[in-house]
Amino acid sequence: MEGITKLWLETGLANFEPAQLVMMAVGLLLLYLAIVRKFEPLLLLPIGFGAVLANIPNAGFNDEGGLLYYVYHVGIETGVFPLLIFMGVGALTDFGALIANPRMLLLGAAAQFGIFATLFGAILLNMIPGFDFTLADASAIAIIGGADGPTAIFLASKLAPDLLGAIAVAAYSYMALVPIIQPPIMKALTSKEEREIQMEQLRPVSVREKIVFPIAVLGLTILFLPAATPLVGMFCLGNLMRESGVVDRLSKTAQNELINVVTIFLGLAVGSKLSADKFLTVETLGILGLGAVAFGIGTASGVLMAKLMSRLSGGKINPLIGAAGVSAVPMAARVVNKVGLESNPHNFLLMHAMGPNVAGVLGSAVAAGVLLSLVG
Repeated sequence: MEGITKLWLETGLANFEPAQLVMMAVGLLLLYLAIVRKFEPLLLLPIGFGAVLANIPNAGFNDEGGLLYYVYHVGIETGVFPLLIFMGVGALTDFGALIANPRMLLLGAAAQFGIFATLFGAILLNMIPGFDFTLADASAIAIIGGADGPTAIFLASKLAPDLLGAIAVAAYSYMALVPIIQPPIMKALTSKEEREIQMEQLRPVSVREKIVFPIAVLGLTILFLPAATPLVGMFCLGNLMRESGVVDRLSKTAQNELINVVTIFLGLAVGSKLSADKFLTVETLGILGLGAVAFGIGTASGVLMAKLMSRLSGGKINPLIGAAGVSAVPMAARVVNKVGLESNPHNFLLMHAMGPNVAGVLGSAVAAGVLLSLVG
């Protein structure tokens, strides 16, 4: 009888707590969004599964010596995984659209307004009982407005590791929901005539320009914002491997095998922070709410800047492309193209939207560097 009792006490049924069941349900919801709705499946699937594993009683995944414990401390706490992801994204990115139309940098910068608006929002939340965000916490939360998961994880690991799970889930969830969140904002801020504007074909960009660009970007970052060089540097390295044409094997590895392996472990590590004791707090709800506001403000500010540029250019710029200034590459650009085609079947905005989209990646990295310099 004693043996049966001991065996029973080792089962999950005897050890499950309600909070763990809630978090496992959250993990299953993320799996549903990834598999059925196909929202950022490469990230939400491992994050969701990691959340399920992290809440299994007596499994020890998050305990010292457990798999998720080591994955988190080796890859996230050190900041290695986000940097490797940035190198892979750089190898996948074509800066041609931005080089051909450098004005798109303004749209990438404007969309980062959501980051700094959220910084003040997080500080204001401290006026509500139950919230106690430090300036470092608020800065880490604010980066969600850039819609850049690796940047959000990198900054949170440096400034607010205790909030990493909530920040990462908010960042990736809103990235996954780009096709749902952005179109209503875009349509509300633009007229049908503005959405129908067709833009001129971009000029061809030479190989030399594409090689010089990442080196010039890194040089400027070194001179003016060294704190951003970990992210920008790895991004530029990946892009230089792509455009130089002399290390195709390395470029293809960064684009495929390396980024795929790191994405699996990054997702599991983020999921490991979704344990019930760390996630089910009033602060988490505040972070999720602030993330939605940040993303909306970032989208709106990008569209409004594009409207201004359209007026100044005599109607040559479609304001929709401003929504691509957030860093969700290339999903935000695809959404812009889709909304443009709904208004005008001959309006192909994808390449034009890629300019502000890649500018947004650089913009969020720069914003992270600014916050790290001021608060870190």
